[in-house]
Amino acid sequence: MDICFIPAQEAQTENREKIMQKLQSSLDGLSTSTVQERQKKCGLNIIREKKSSLWLKILHYFWGPIPWMIEAAAILSLIVQHFTDFYIICSLLFINGFVDFLEEFQAGNAIAALKKRLALKCLVKRDNKWIELDASQLVLGDIIRLRLGNIIPADAKLLEGDYLTVDQSMLTGESLPTTKKSGDIVFSGSVVKQGEMNAIVTATGQNTFLGQTTQLVEKAKPVSHFQKAVLKIGDFLIYLSLGLAAILIMVQLSRETPLLELVQFVLILIIASIPVALPAVLSVTMALGALKLSKMKAIVTKLESIEEIAGVDVLCCDKTGTLTQNQLSLGEPVAINNNDKQLPILFASLASQKEVKDPIDQAILKGLKNPAILNTYVQEKFIPFDPIRKRADATIRDAQGKIFYVTKGAPQIILNLCKIESDLAKKMNNAIDTFAQKGHRTLGVARSTDGKTWEFLGLLPLYDPLREDSLETIQHAKEHGIMIKMLTGDNKAIAKEIAHQLNIGDTISTAKDLLDKPEDLQKSSVIDTIEATDGFAEIFPEHKYEIVQALQHRKHIVGMTGDGVNDAPALKQADVGIAVSGATDAARSSASLVLLAPGLSLIIKAIEESRRIFERMNSYSIFRITETIRIMLFIVTSILVFQFYPITAVMIILLALLNDIPIMTIAYDHTLLDIKPVKWQMKRVLTIASILGFFGIISTFLLLFIAKDLLHLDIAHIQSFIFLKLCVAGHQTLFIARTKQAFYTKPYPSKILLTAILSTQVLAALFVGFGILMTAIPWSYIFLIWGYTLLWMLILDRIKILIYKSFNFESKEHQKFLKRIKESFHSNPK
Repeated sequence: MDICFIPAQEAQTENREKIMQKLQSSLDGLSTSTVQERQKKCGLNIIREKKSSLWLKILHYFWGPIPWMIEAAAILSLIVQHFTDFYIICSLLFINGFVDFLEEFQAGNAIAALKKRLALKCLVKRDNKWIELDASQLVLGDIIRLRLGNIIPADAKLLEGDYLTVDQSMLTGESLPTTKKSGDIVFSGSVVKQGEMNAIVTATGQNTFLGQTTQLVEKAKPVSHFQKAVLKIGDFLIYLSLGLAAILIMVQLSRETPLLELVQFVLILIIASIPVALPAVLSVTMALGALKLSKMKAIVTKLESIEEIAGVDVLCCDKTGTLTQNQLSLGEPVAINNNDKQLPILFASLASQKEVKDPIDQAILKGLKNPAILNTYVQEKFIPFDPIRKRADATIRDAQGKIFYVTKGAPQIILNLCKIESDLAKKMNNAIDTFAQKGHRTLGVARSTDGKTWEFLGLLPLYDPLREDSLETIQHAKEHGIMIKMLTGDNKAIAKEIAHQLNIGDTISTAKDLLDKPEDLQKSSVIDTIEATDGFAEIFPEHKYEIVQALQHRKHIVGMTGDGVNDAPALKQADVGIAVSGATDAARSSASLVLLAPGLSLIIKAIEESRRIFERMNSYSIFRITETIRIMLFIVTSILVFQFYPITAVMIILLALLNDIPIMTIAYDHTLLDIKPVKWQMKRVLTIASILGFFGIISTFLLLFIAKDLLHLDIAHIQSFIFLKLCVAGHQTLFIARTKQAFYTKPYPSKILLTAILSTQVLAALFVGFGILMTAIPWSYIFLIWGYTLLWMLILDRIKILIYKSFNFESKEHQKFLKRIKESFHSNPK
């Protein structure tokens, strides 16, 4: 075969026989050898990203405002013939570039690993067998099955089946789904909203409609809370540094300081003070945290969503598969008119598809005593279950060639379809209620000879055992400030029983009672009820969206689970959309968090791990702001007051280099798990950092007094003295900032962070002790400085604890919410 794709217009107009002939394919699918040949010729089914050349990437690390400032400082050092400064400044430039490269490499590797775990799957026929493969493995001529919730993996021509309802809004901007039938073309990236059909692949990868248009379209990304926080911190430090630098330049020029030396020093000071690595460090912290989450089988789709996951205070979760095992078993059927109880099981089996592996279908098929009887029937047509119709239908031909129709679905839907007598309806409703009180869900089964008049056959009870860890996990979630709200499509009686067993609460509402009309969401009373409700019964996918909106209206950070294509709007609307194990492609693409294993415990673990990641970012932010305030204000004030440089330009560069080493290990630190949801609180961050920075300045000036007036050291020795103090105290500040409790309590620093901090302190001591690039001072003074900084470390740590205790940054509304959670937990200690 000489082609790698068929143009969409040609594929649309040609009949299927010609297309299959042209693609040298059949309904049995391609052979493995043919697939290998086509992959070799046409490549994988992927849209390749545009990659920069290696040299451009390398130059990128030396291009921009901060590298320009370092390069300017290096040139000025050459002009004034400070060659030692020049070599060290160049070292700073290359080390900064290396750190940027390393952090980008780590983040890139983590993100690539996450993308690999989230690769789209598709059902494809190869060697006359249906198998599930990564969508990237598709080739021209493959026979694929498209069904509800799939993201279409390649351009394809529809072959067999009734219809597909396809959402093409991502490609065409059409707001309404489009109905496609046999012979029509569907495009890669579209979402199947209804129906199920087989199709033949006509274009893959870059040759698809999506591949040809991707390079023309760029979506504007909204600024996340994380990015806003980084910008606020960065702006605060940049304005502070530039303001102090301007004052310093004006005063020193009035003192007739040589201009070139002054500009060189100020440039170096600004470089050391501005948080160049702040965005990179925080991004790497999130990327490595996301990689750890992936090992727990929880995949973060956007790094920025880790912040939202850490802040979740309300988690709306589906009952089935999250709170229960999603391993349905068939109970004792209820058959009418003394019919054989195998009869409703048989006709429900005929309205099932064995190869799809649907859990309900599998439970029904297992209940059939004689599975071989199915071989005497042929399923001519099948309409799968969808959440709107709440039933599955099939057209069947028996051994005599007669056609009849079968359906199974929600019992109320089937009872209404059959229009049975009131006495029988009452009896069936009583049976449904009895099953519900046991926590069982029920299916109705019916048959018809003409597809219009239906005969009710009976009820099939199905039960799904609770997950063993659900009760313990819910209690654990409540203790950590997370309110669980259960969502189920089952009736109120089942919802109440399950909620009671799990100690979720007894306030259960039906969605239709609360959200009968769109305008109901505008009513404060309805929102109050939603906020107070422990569980929602008889839920439709659109109700999830409205529940999320109502809770967000009250400023809650809402997590919402979902698995179907119709859950996608709610998952997008939620602060944290969670696609549960086995979710459709459409749900996964809309979610912030994709679970690869079932159960509520995995969600709670993901939230807890996200809080730890957030604490690492918060700790680093406090440390970085503290350091900038402490170093910049001290140096500028010293120059203005004492009219000499307390440390040299070389020392500032060394200080920046030594600070980079522990910063690179922050992503691996151990952190305390906050017992309540967390979020960026810039007022708290800036207050704590400013106070710690202020006291750090006082401690440095006090040591300057000791060196100058008590020890009577000259300027060169004072500079070495102050350099060591700033270096050692700075790293000790990291110990203080990393926890809200005393620095010597658990969790202790990770080995890699502790090693990095201690090694840089020893290295700084060696520079000072042996006089490398500075004047040497006696080792007795070095030990004096270490003892002095340790004393201040204890003082600053106590000040930090007092700040956390003295300032209450939680809103009254949030405090009330947490109080209600605790009261709910203690009033039901089951």
